[in-house]
Amino acid sequence: MVFAAPNDALARAEGVLDADPTPLHASVAHQVIGIWQRDWGDMRIALYHLRRARDLAARAESADREADVLAALGVALVHAGRTQQGLAALERGVARGSGHTRARVLFRRAYARWVLGHHREALEDVRKAIPVLRQMEDVIWTARALTLRATVHLAVGAVDRADADFTAAEALWDTTGQEHDKADAVESRGLAAFRAGDIPAALRLLDEAEERYAKLGTPTFMLNIRRCEVLMAAGLAREALTEADAAIAVLDGIGGQSTRKAELLLAAARAARLAGEAHTAIARADMAVRLFAGQRRGWWESHARLVLIEARVAAGRSSGRLVADTAAVAERLASFGAPAAPEASLLAGRIALSLGWRADAEQHLAVAARSRRSGPPLARMTGWAAQALRAQAAGSGRGVLEACRRGLDVLDAHRMTLGASELRARATEQGAELAALAQQASLDSGSPRRLLVWSERWRATALSTPPTRPPADPELQSNLTAFREIAARAEAARMEARPVPALEREQRRLEREIRSRTLHMRGDTPGDGHRFDPGRLLERLGDDVRLVELAVLDGRVQVLLCGQGRVRRYETGLLADAEREAEHVQAGLRRLAHPGAEGRLPVVEAAGRRLEELLLGPAAAHLGDGPVVVVPPARLHRVPWALLPSLRERVLSVSPSASSWLRARETEPPPAGRHVLVRGPGLATGGAEVPHLAGRYGGSVVLEYADARVPRVLEELDGAELAHIAAHGTFRADSPLFSDLRMADGPLIVHDFERLDRSPYRIILSCCDTARFASVGADELLGLVTALLPLGTAGVVASSAPVNDAAVVPLMLALHKGLSQGLSLAEALRDARAALPGDALHQATGWAFSAFGAA
Repeated sequence: MVFAAPNDALARAEGVLDADPTPLHASVAHQVIGIWQRDWGDMRIALYHLRRARDLAARAESADREADVLAALGVALVHAGRTQQGLAALERGVARGSGHTRARVLFRRAYARWVLGHHREALEDVRKAIPVLRQMEDVIWTARALTLRATVHLAVGAVDRADADFTAAEALWDTTGQEHDKADAVESRGLAAFRAGDIPAALRLLDEAEERYAKLGTPTFMLNIRRCEVLMAAGLAREALTEADAAIAVLDGIGGQSTRKAELLLAAARAARLAGEAHTAIARADMAVRLFAGQRRGWWESHARLVLIEARVAAGRSSGRLVADTAAVAERLASFGAPAAPEASLLAGRIALSLGWRADAEQHLAVAARSRRSGPPLARMTGWAAQALRAQAAGSGRGVLEACRRGLDVLDAHRMTLGASELRARATEQGAELAALAQQASLDSGSPRRLLVWSERWRATALSTPPTRPPADPELQSNLTAFREIAARAEAARMEARPVPALEREQRRLEREIRSRTLHMRGDTPGDGHRFDPGRLLERLGDDVRLVELAVLDGRVQVLLCGQGRVRRYETGLLADAEREAEHVQAGLRRLAHPGAEGRLPVVEAAGRRLEELLLGPAAAHLGDGPVVVVPPARLHRVPWALLPSLRERVLSVSPSASSWLRARETEPPPAGRHVLVRGPGLATGGAEVPHLAGRYGGSVVLEYADARVPRVLEELDGAELAHIAAHGTFRADSPLFSDLRMADGPLIVHDFERLDRSPYRIILSCCDTARFASVGADELLGLVTALLPLGTAGVVASSAPVNDAAVVPLMLALHKGLSQGLSLAEALRDARAALPGDALHQATGWAFSAFGAA
């Protein structure tokens, strides 16, 4: 019962002990309590009960009973970090048992050997056990043995063999009532999906396993470890670190398994390194190495040492000793048949290159490069990165570009299996090194056009195709509706200064549910195979329009000025200086949004001049007189470009990439030509521009007051030619896809927009912070505007800073006047700024808004 209904089994065992049992029955009861405590409770209590069970079995003079208890005790001792004692108990169990019991003991020894990383020995034991268990028609233990064998296969990279065993085990589990084992099987299938490269399926299966465990009321430390691994591969390293640290705290609180703590520390170290917290990674990895060494778990210790070295390199350390240590780890991982061995060889080569040791670097990189031909996507990318570094060291620019192209093609194919825009964006981080190597090789070649191609190759790729539409999932729809209701109630309570902890907890729970179901979506578009063509871009720009793409290499901004049939390159300032200046500008605009701050205007204008020098430099003199399109890197998304002196009087638009601008330029407006005007609650002006616009656009759909509810708003927005939304906006830096516009029934979030068949051709968002984004991945942006662009929207007007509601009204009226005269969004916004009063409040309001896209 202990793996079918754990808590019921525990209660039954305690009941047996209360009834003055025989030594044989008491041995069984103590063993059940020991197993329960071993897997879900306090290891000290577990060892006490299992030793009592062993002594009682000896008194009962039952060799098979004693063998069975010794096996359970041996596993517990291994999990407690007492490896030699545990293996000795298991050896005695194998010697004492016979027939059926011996097969079960062999299974337990195989499990302990898997925990220790002794994979070959584990496979030998489980292969001996399975035929006996099958012969005895022991369905439960046969299924357990198949599941374990599959898990060992995964550890050594044999995914196909693992899949066959998992399938066979699942068929057996379906005939039993072993609920905990069934949950474990679902968890294992999640691990197999992850190893096969299917992250959405892995997340879905791990969430399903968690639901099953929750019904049984048992902790899930192994599940935590596996989910951390998947979250890291999905680019969600900070979430993985939070999950690992929380699980460690729970494990410490109950005095749980030392082996699981070491594995959780390793997961936390990996996550911290990927999240850019090198010193946290060093601390976690060092502790993991010590625990694994004490537990005599060489396979695991080698993996922890690799992460420790990676973290030290990330913290800026580099030495010949590190090269030697990394090479030794790579050799040991290879001896274990561990899939991580190429990563270690790549790291050794990278450190050697940084020291100028070309011969050593070539030796290590050549080993790592072998993985580029086969295996899961991230392993192949490791191989291509090694090959690119080899070519760079050899001075072959062509070789660098070819390796980078092949590696990014692998990642492209992997990204398109992801349905959620968030996962697609975050996955690009894994290609950042390849993209940087290719850009540097292009810069070294002296060809601005080639640098433009490679700048575009890995910029805003999450926007290249629409995210997968959320399925017709009743539970997802129900969660979205409940989320809106709870969020609206919480907001109303906050406005009345009432405490809302219960509502906020429920809101966070619903956010987790919605996000979880969204991340489960698998990509349904293979990608259009499109490659950026600079010739096509230059043809579209013609002689009048200039496109300014900003690339960043080694921390310095490179301006690629496109127009008049050519691409020119200019080098300007440091990205870090520009980011600091942009933050000063944002602070100034926030102050200017309030009356009485006129004295800040000269300060903000001076910051605009400094930004121009840092970001455009000599290119500013070559912009011509026509329209300008700015394509900034993700880290400069908060720059109010209209503040820069050379751009202030221009027709100016912003785009995440040149490819995005081309797609927007070639997007046709819908034939229906419907205009939708939305007025949300709580605006200081009451959305005063909306009634005026309703008069300007006869026959437009006006949604206000109780009519401005999310379902109705979405229905009208779908396929509209123009939408104007006057509603409070909230940007969520912690979870950008929950950034929202406030409607009558609660927030309209990014996940809602992703359900549209086609978002409006043009959309104007007249409130604060609607053009704020989170920078993720290699060069990606998550936010409201970037959610709209792949869904059919060709142009957006939105603000990147807080604005004064009253000052927005004349800007919006002037903007729509221009649109009704046939102007584009960028043209109309330029004229609207010029039509505003010349005071600081109105000037700051005009600078805060940008036109995105090309409509």
